[in-house]
Amino acid sequence: MSTYMAKPAEVERTWYVIDAADKPLGRVAATAAHLLRGKHKPTFTPHVDCGDHVIIINCSKAVLTGKKLENKVYRWHTGWIGHLKEVGYDKLMAEKPEKAMTLAVNGMLPNNTLGRKALTRLRCYAGAEHKNAAQKPVDYKF
Repeated sequence: MSTYMAKPAEVERTWYVIDAADKPLGRVAATAAHLLRGKHKPTFTPHVDCGDHVIIINCSKAVLTGKKLENKVYRWHTGWIGHLKEVGYDKLMAEKPEKAMTLAVNGMLPNNTLGRKALTRLRCYAGAEHKNAAQKPVDYKF
């Protein structure tokens, strides 16, 4: 019995909308990463980019459980000596909730060309409105 290997030209991409209101940020990010990678499809092939497009709305209403809102910190280095920057998640969620969601999803994707390509199919919005209605996205319930 031979194993099915998807070819890049055969991949069918659908659009999904995930509502993050009153759901944990990490759980929404894990679901989005699962869809972006294409692991929910029976034709999943690890070395082929076979994921779907994901739209996450209401990122500002996503919740962080426990004391993560006060204690969790996002750190990055600019590349200059002594320029380690950090911002708390309380400030990040208040000012740029889409960035917090994108960072969470990015951390759950593989660190290679497939993961970088999958992240281009992610769209995050702070509110309930999105500008991808023309693609006829399907609501994803989890």
